[in-house]
Amino acid sequence: MTILCVRFQLPPMYEAALPGLLGLLEDFTPVVEALPPDGVLADLRGAERYFGRSAVELASVIRVRALARYGVDCVIGAGPGPMLARMALRDARPGVTCTVPEDPDGIAEFLAGRPVSALPGVGAATARTLGEYGLDTLGLVAAAPLSTLQRLIGARAGRELRERAGGIDRGRVVPNAVSRSLVAERPFGLDELNPDRHRRALLSASEELGARLRAVEKVCRTLTLTVRYADSSSTTRSRTLKEPTAHSSALTKVAYGMYEALGLQRARVRAIALRAEGLAPADQASYQLTFDPVDEKARRIEEVADRARAKFGPRAVIPGALAA
Repeated sequence: MTILCVRFQLPPMYEAALPGLLGLLEDFTPVVEALPPDGVLADLRGAERYFGRSAVELASVIRVRALARYGVDCVIGAGPGPMLARMALRDARPGVTCTVPEDPDGIAEFLAGRPVSALPGVGAATARTLGEYGLDTLGLVAAAPLSTLQRLIGARAGRELRERAGGIDRGRVVPNAVSRSLVAERPFGLDELNPDRHRRALLSASEELGARLRAVEKVCRTLTLTVRYADSSSTTRSRTLKEPTAHSSALTKVAYGMYEALGLQRARVRAIALRAEGLAPADQASYQLTFDPVDEKARRIEEVADRARAKFGPRAVIPGALAA
């Protein structure tokens, strides 16, 4: 086993702790990829040789350190590739690392009876299309003619699906820097069903992110929304902005758009978080010129509000919808 997929069992919306937890894995390998809000992939090929221990043994050390340093437990899946490690994570539980065998026969046996939807990257629409033709397990997909899959879901998608269903994992761990992001978290005291309260939480988080970005003279290129539900499951959506910005109203508009696209109906939401990613110096960002007086006025008001907050505190100036 060379790849670990770790999911930390963080308290609701404690995503800000993730950069510190990543340091636990970086003690063993520099090849670490954050999977916000609470996950991480780690390539331990070099660590296995250096420490003289298997990835599963190193996983036990990582779990003990997470508990000792942060009081956070975790579940860990291990496999010969990122895709297989992520699938193993679904069967893992605290204290027991789930592993996928490295030999082809063991991989085929691990995948065969699993539903198509268990494969990372396969959405509900693709799974439904395949299911209509009786291809509802990965074993059946792997055994299906390539031409059949390509007719159903397209040439490239069909080829990639058949490879992955057969256990061919071409993915790799891409190191990234979760610390190069800002997070605004809004937990609810009780599981919240009211969409208006969800939107107020988004507005509050967007205002906070905008103010923090402007304070450090940064702009963000991507905004990520995480909604955590009462059963501890979560939904994460990301959207690349039309242009890098630290403008609160622009961030709010994008956040509202992602929320509406989820189509939540009477969902019991436990917490909401927004994360600004792809940070860059504001003075190096390019902007689309505009002659809209409304936009210019909003930006000037924002500058004045920032100065007031710096002098009198963060709640000196807030949107009217948050006044209550």
